[in-house]
Amino acid sequence: MVSKATKKSNIRNKNVTSKEIPPSYSLIDRELSWLAFNSRVLQEAANKKVPLLERIKFLGIFSNNLDEFFRVRVAGVRRLLQLNKEVKNKEFKSLKKELEAIKATVLFQQKEFSRVYTDEILKDLKKEGIAIVDETTLTADEEIFVHDVFINKIAGKISPLLLQHGKELPNIKDGEIYLAVSMRNSVSGNVQYALVDIPSKSLGRFHVLPSSEGKKRIILLDDMIRVGLPLLFSSLDFDEFTAHTIKLTRDAELDIDNEVAVSLIDKVTKSLKQRKTGAPTRFIYDKDIPEDLLDFLTRKLKADKDSVIPGGKYHNFRDFIKFPDVSRPDLLNPKQSVTRIKEIDEAKSMLNLIQKRDLLLSYPYQPFDYIIRLLREAAIDPTVFAIRISLYRLAENSSIAGALINAIQNGKQVIVVMELRARFMEEHNIYWANRLREEGAYVIYGIPDYKVHSKLMVISRRVGFETTNIVHIGTGNFNEDTARLYCDHALLTSRKKIGEECLNVFDLIQNFRPDKARFRTLWVSPVNTRERFIAMLKREMDFAAKGMPSRAIIKINSLVDDASIKAIVEAADAGVKIDLIIRGICCLAVQENHPNIRAVSIIDKYLEHARVFYFENGGDPEVFIGSADLMQRNLQSRVEVTVPIQDKELKQVLIQVLQTQLSDNVKARLLEEGMHNHMVKKAAKDKSVRSQELLHTLFS
Repeated sequence: MVSKATKKSNIRNKNVTSKEIPPSYSLIDRELSWLAFNSRVLQEAANKKVPLLERIKFLGIFSNNLDEFFRVRVAGVRRLLQLNKEVKNKEFKSLKKELEAIKATVLFQQKEFSRVYTDEILKDLKKEGIAIVDETTLTADEEIFVHDVFINKIAGKISPLLLQHGKELPNIKDGEIYLAVSMRNSVSGNVQYALVDIPSKSLGRFHVLPSSEGKKRIILLDDMIRVGLPLLFSSLDFDEFTAHTIKLTRDAELDIDNEVAVSLIDKVTKSLKQRKTGAPTRFIYDKDIPEDLLDFLTRKLKADKDSVIPGGKYHNFRDFIKFPDVSRPDLLNPKQSVTRIKEIDEAKSMLNLIQKRDLLLSYPYQPFDYIIRLLREAAIDPTVFAIRISLYRLAENSSIAGALINAIQNGKQVIVVMELRARFMEEHNIYWANRLREEGAYVIYGIPDYKVHSKLMVISRRVGFETTNIVHIGTGNFNEDTARLYCDHALLTSRKKIGEECLNVFDLIQNFRPDKARFRTLWVSPVNTRERFIAMLKREMDFAAKGMPSRAIIKINSLVDDASIKAIVEAADAGVKIDLIIRGICCLAVQENHPNIRAVSIIDKYLEHARVFYFENGGDPEVFIGSADLMQRNLQSRVEVTVPIQDKELKQVLIQVLQTQLSDNVKARLLEEGMHNHMVKKAAKDKSVRSQELLHTLFS
């Protein structure tokens, strides 16, 4: 699913001079690599082996991903374009070509999206007795029902806006869908335009119609509003109505000014208000919209041609993630129960258990509620005197925050690093920051120009004259909701050196002097993560030169950092076997015939989110887990923590996880320079291996 424009523009070297480039080194444009990732999501929607209602969810995920891509990534490219607009230098021309390639690829993918939805999923739903109908296919009884619902439930939630040629266009909300309505008097020929908001947040996007004989008929809120347009505008002198869906995506990057006297929380709040009127990055419209109405809207929005993209009748397919319950469990993935850990369940105290040995938790195969239990125990344990924690994305109704408040009420010192700039979670995090501060927590609002992305917690205990630290270092957030869907690992340990260095991380956050910080056991960004990673690869090169076992397995979300990519290629060229498991962006153009580099991406029912690093070390393997991807931002502009797994048994568990994922031949795609997303081929003699299914067995 790669367009011709993408193929022509997919190689783009950055920050590496010709003298430095290894023979097999070339880069793929980051944004096009991201679009290739989203294409893998779309492949799951098209895959008939995936249960039908799960395929619909993948359509929603694809759509939601694309919205965020335009709000953030395309917005960034457009900002750079504006900076270079006056001089029109090489960078300007390169950025113009990049935007053209992005648009061509998006149009190509949207065409495939439309085909999958219209030609496959709608037809497959119909075969199962489930029909998505519109305003033109309602029965007489259904039309009466829709009219009644419109009058009693929908009309009061709508705020129609009449459009005038001589007036500014009302502010169109970022990411919300509207009906662009053209009203006409069939006698006089008078025409009036209007915008009608679709209140899907308050009313839901789908409504199940009354049906019989076990069949389900579903109508979208958009089409119910189309039915009600004559009623909505009954006071006006029009008798013909057409309505076409539009959506505007705005630049979502926060502009945080450098005014010293203003607190970070006030700066973020101010910037969130500015986001609502950010520059358009995409104006998507129903391709059947009348030309005069489209011209009117694009002129009023001041949208340039690169941002104007035709689409189908419906937008915001992200709502399909919450497709209504049609009482058909056979069309969903079978429910998998999490595996509880007997040793923890039988322990009277998790704190005491961790004091004796390291624990490793792997979500969603094992329950996240052990972390909540640990915090709740710490809140009432008389030996605990302090809890430090870094929070990035909390759940909507966070039990983590509740446990921290409970600890404060029990007299514990609670220090919270709340990252206010976690993208699209800013308001949520501001709420919890204020709530925790009001309860008595000491809240640190992050670091100017840096994000705190580490998944770190330190529970400090004092028994007699001895102080010990119980530490959590993870790959995922302290979020019980996402832990059901995201594949992550968390280490719980009381090892002295790790505890001391984790306290030093919190000191670093409060007194930010990375040039003065020293870490021997942990990898900590922006202090030493890149340096330590590259050093590990160079050590593998030394082993390869001596004819000793040498290998690296790198499991991350994104591979973007030029220096890290160069080190990976140099190691592979020197004989080190490199396996990459990358969910999202892979800027390394992996050559199909390279004997030592293989890269795969696994897209399945859970989102692969863990960061795990394996190094053969001449036959004495070392394994690390952490929060950092190999991206410039994670290595240079964020506080990240990566920890070695020192317990041999836990190390072996992670090695088995990596081996299982590398053997996947059902949901794994090859990542190669052409970005074709070919599935890993299964030899005739091989068994089918679906790693996420197999891991349920491993952890049971």
